[in-house]
Amino acid sequence: MKELRLMKGNEALAEAAIRAGADAYFGYPITPQSEVIEYLMRENPVDRTGMQVLQAESEVAAINMVYGAAGCGKRAITSSSSPGISLKMEGISYLAGAELPCVIVNVVRAGPGLGTIQPSQSDYFQAVKGGGHGDYKLIVLAPATVQESVDFVRLAFDLAFKYRNPVMILSDGIIGQMMEKVELFEQQPRIAEAEEWATVGKKPGKDSVIVTSLQLQSEEQEKVNLRLQAKYREVEKNEVRFETYQCEDAEYLFVAFGSCARITRKAMEMARNKGIRVGLMRPQTLYPFPAEELHRLAGQVRGILTVEMNAGQMVEDVRLAVNGVTGVGHFGRFGGMIPSPDEILNALEKQFIGG
Repeated sequence: MKELRLMKGNEALAEAAIRAGADAYFGYPITPQSEVIEYLMRENPVDRTGMQVLQAESEVAAINMVYGAAGCGKRAITSSSSPGISLKMEGISYLAGAELPCVIVNVVRAGPGLGTIQPSQSDYFQAVKGGGHGDYKLIVLAPATVQESVDFVRLAFDLAFKYRNPVMILSDGIIGQMMEKVELFEQQPRIAEAEEWATVGKKPGKDSVIVTSLQLQSEEQEKVNLRLQAKYREVEKNEVRFETYQCEDAEYLFVAFGSCARITRKAMEMARNKGIRVGLMRPQTLYPFPAEELHRLAGQVRGILTVEMNAGQMVEDVRLAVNGVTGVGHFGRFGGMIPSPDEILNALEKQFIGG
């Protein structure tokens, strides 16, 4: 049954993984996401649902364990934070190439390098542009609340199996560490029967199932790539998700995702109190990006300001979507610094209004 709890973001996400019917979690601790594996170890879901939880010897080992479980048709999930996700990138590319579903959670911290354990959004490029080698895409969900951290786990598994593709939940240290009231969905059953594409041993009268991302012949590899690109077009057609706030009469538009969108919404309210009609678009899917709706909104505003905790990453996709219809600016704090609503409003006035 549904249940209300006050929970930390990372722990709520972990509970959601159990309730979504996950078969296995493989991970390795790294701040600020360590509570995910700590909660799962403490909860011991094997007694509740049969879900296996294992701390691997490294991030590289963890993602390859996900590969093995996903190849058997199991619902596998892993989590890490920025440097750990970088270590997983080779395996993520293999998963995409072999068309295996899984869920990857990145609770982003500031970089580059080891950086700091403070929150950031500087992994946007890595998430939406592939990150590893080869022409591939991840479906990328960007929660802005602890509730969405819960809801997006179930959605991520659904999308992963619908399209046989890895799905990333791009969280950050704010959402992972904050506490909010959440409504937990009812326990979902684990899937008993493996999909036809899964390799679970040769069945009588059927051909063997081989899971691989290796194609030695160029002609065969091109066929794989063409099939993947066709799948991505279907994802772009069917899975765009976003929210808009007070855009109907807006003269200016903020675009922000994740925790930054929460702060930017306060800046929007402050602007309206000053008589500046500002709206907000919040992409919930970073890939597929809500380019069509953003282009439509661009036609009715005098300027767009993207707000990000980075040096300017999503702003490039915003500019591509707007395609010169109106001006696009960027305001960002990075290195673990969190923008304030006052700073955001000042940036809008400075860049577009002349304040």
